Amino acid sequence: MNQRSLVSRYVVLMGVSGSGKSSVGEKLSPLMGLPYKDGDDMHPQSNIDKMESGTPLNDEDRAPWLKNIGEELAASDGLMIGCSALKRSYRDLIRSYCPEAVFVHLAGDFELLSERMKVRTGHFMPASLLKSQFETLEQLEPDEKGVVIDIAPSKEEVVQAAANYLAGSPTE
Repeated sequence: MNQRSLVSRYVVLMGVSGSGKSSVGEKLSPLMGLPYKDGDDMHPQSNIDKMESGTPLNDEDRAPWLKNIGEELAASDGLMIGCSALKRSYRDLIRSYCPEAVFVHLAGDFELLSERMKVRTGHFMPASLLKSQFETLEQLEPDEKGVVIDIAPSKEEVVQAAANYLAGSPTE
């Protein structure tokens, strides 16, 4: 797909841990003609250590990480990044560096995500922190450029819904 036809060339796949940001991003980015970067790889080691120990990150912990994500988006010619972006203030910080950023919220209920996290391997985020992420999560507001996509359907359907939104087509 030609990047010029996209709603934005600066895309943040957002959602709580286990929502499919990485797996959707890896399938969606080639369809959109955008490189994909996993925001988890941009965390400072201190954040990873904190999460691995079962301690939720606070706003102070997240600020340099979100700044890095915003700067990375702004410095690119187009990029898709997976990042939880749980609060409006976090998304605003990213937008302060890249005003053209759009947010694709991969949304599911606690039970679905909890089950996914129980079977996931090789990730530093323990399932025990999922509850704190849901408590922190603030839904996209009407004035924020983005879309909410239900992750209960198949991965292919989720990817297609996101692709439709980014291409300016209906998501239904």
